[in-house]
Amino acid sequence: QVQLVESGGGSVQAGGSLRLSCAASGFTYIRACMAWFRQAPGKERENVATIGLRDIARYANSVRDRFTISQDNAKNTLYLQMNSLKPEDSAMYYCAASHVSGNCYRPPGGYATWGQGTQVTVSS
Repeated sequence: QVQLVESGGGSVQAGGSLRLSCAASGFTYIRACMAWFRQAPGKERENVATIGLRDIARYANSVRDRFTISQDNAKNTLYLQMNSLKPEDSAMYYCAASHVSGNCYRPPGGYATWGQGTQVTVSS
C-alpha cells in the first residue's frame, strides 16, 4: 500500500543539525509535490518546506536559509536538512505527498498522503 515513513528525528541542542528522511513506497501516482510539515503541541500543522517535480523548493519564512529540502527519486526518498536549530523548531515533523502539481506550498488539506511523523526536540 501507499506509505511514507519518516526517520531521523531526535533531540539536539540549539545550534545543532538533524537530517530527516522520508521513504516512499507503493505509490501508484506521480508525486507531483512533496512536503515537510510540522506540528507543535497546541499549534496548527504548518508547512515547513515543499519540493516539486522540477525540484523547485519553497520554505516557510521561519526556516529559510536554515533548512534544505531535497529528494532522491532513484531512492524514492525525501530529505530535510535542518541546520542552526532553535528551540522553536521543536515539533513532530511529517512528510506528505500530493499528485496535484502547481504551487506545492499549500495547507495540509492540499496533501493526500502522510507519514506517521518523527519527533524533533531542540533544547536551549
